[in-house]
Amino acid sequence: MIGHLNLILRLTIWFLLTSDFSLANIIIGVSVALLLPGRQKVPESLKDWLRVLGEVIVAIPQAYIEAIEIIFRPHLHEDMIMERVKPQRTPGLVFLDIFLITFTPKTIVLKYQKDGSYAVHRITRRKKS
Repeated sequence: MIGHLNLILRLTIWFLLTSDFSLANIIIGVSVALLLPGRQKVPESLKDWLRVLGEVIVAIPQAYIEAIEIIFRPHLHEDMIMERVKPQRTPGLVFLDIFLITFTPKTIVLKYQKDGSYAVHRITRRKKS
């Protein structure tokens, strides 16, 4: 069985994809969330989930600021960096971390490595020396 927070994450993604809160869609969404394959139980910290959800809330205005900045001050340089996954992260928290990076206009995750890192492409105003 899946954890409560993973069920909520799956339902949230379902409702974001369908944009429909009818009774039939809610039943389908709950069914899909429960039928998707689970994983081994890994203890999840509520503190980690709340911290990541706080970061999501902060990322929304940051995304608007970055978009406006790109419009008025073009970013002509780009680079690739490798970021490590924070220790003891569950797959749901890793997904939210990747979502946060990709949500902002200046960065996007290109590839997640099984060794616990991901390649991030970002644009900058100046070339790093």
